[in-house]
Amino acid sequence: MNSRERMLAVVNHEKPDRLPTDIWATAETWENLRGHFGADADLGAVLHVDGIAGAGAKYVGPPLPEAGEGESVDYWQNRYRRVAYADGVYSERIHDPLAEAQSLDDLEAYQWPSPDWFDYSQMRPAAQAARERQALMVGYMAPFYQHNKLRGLEQSLIDPLLEPELTHHLLGRMCEFIHEHHRRMFEACEGLIDLTQVTDDYGTQHGPMISLEVFREFYRPHLKRFIDLAKSFGIKVFHHDDGAVREFLPDLVEMGIDVLNPIQWRCPGMEIDGLKRDFGDAVCFHGGIDNQQTLPFGSEEDVRAEVRRCIDVLAADHTGYVVSPCHNIQANTPVENIIAMYDEAHQYGKL
Repeated sequence: MNSRERMLAVVNHEKPDRLPTDIWATAETWENLRGHFGADADLGAVLHVDGIAGAGAKYVGPPLPEAGEGESVDYWQNRYRRVAYADGVYSERIHDPLAEAQSLDDLEAYQWPSPDWFDYSQMRPAAQAARERQALMVGYMAPFYQHNKLRGLEQSLIDPLLEPELTHHLLGRMCEFIHEHHRRMFEACEGLIDLTQVTDDYGTQHGPMISLEVFREFYRPHLKRFIDLAKSFGIKVFHHDDGAVREFLPDLVEMGIDVLNPIQWRCPGMEIDGLKRDFGDAVCFHGGIDNQQTLPFGSEEDVRAEVRRCIDVLAADHTGYVVSPCHNIQANTPVENIIAMYDEAHQYGKL
């Protein structure tokens, strides 16, 4: 099997020649890996990483507002600044464009993005090239997360409770663009796309940020519409959701997600035995290798043992699992531990 065949086999709950692997890592981690293997090394090949390819539409809309030094701005008018921390540089949001909106008129005064701002004509050749060996993922639909970015996290958590009409209107305008933008991307690459992200971040380390009732009233209808759009094009749905999100999983599985990431098993309710028992027939798991404790601070044998444990449980039926870190591998992770993770996955994952 090549990487694409291997990845799609486990997503479809078929047995592969070996379990596929994926990697998410910070820029500093990639630099550390190049420093170890050499600047010209094919890191995917030396680590036996199958990975997932991507493609997108080119922005050709109105000129974006000017950004200050070390800053950037996107077509939603979110502003970001690069901030250096001890172990790396991260792009932090410094302006939420609708944070001060108080009425429907304020929302209508905002320049909502348009699908016409994108060139979809070049997507198909890029998609055809990308999927020759890797599964192809196109799109990112995340209503709760985008709400956070437009209003600011704190205000977006308050909105459904104190401003339900404003919240429904904002989500409606926002998601109408997201839906049409993705419909055009899917149409441009029809028959080529394997996966799309219908995703969000409802969890913290200890529990959810919103109640199930708020989720069902405000966000679930939009997620369902996005999932239905993907399914209408024969595309599998990849759902990323950090932290302790166990209570949302029955709804998400019922709506039709196919892949669940990142499986932070140290969080309450996310124990891998229970996840495999309750949802293993419906979803493929992606992630599971802890990058908060095991990868940065464990020994090489700790890492190998965790890989074996995740494979034994999440791939107990010899399918339905992509070996991957829980999220971006951070720069404080020893290169030796990264090598150990992928070496163990490559050897032990031959089911």
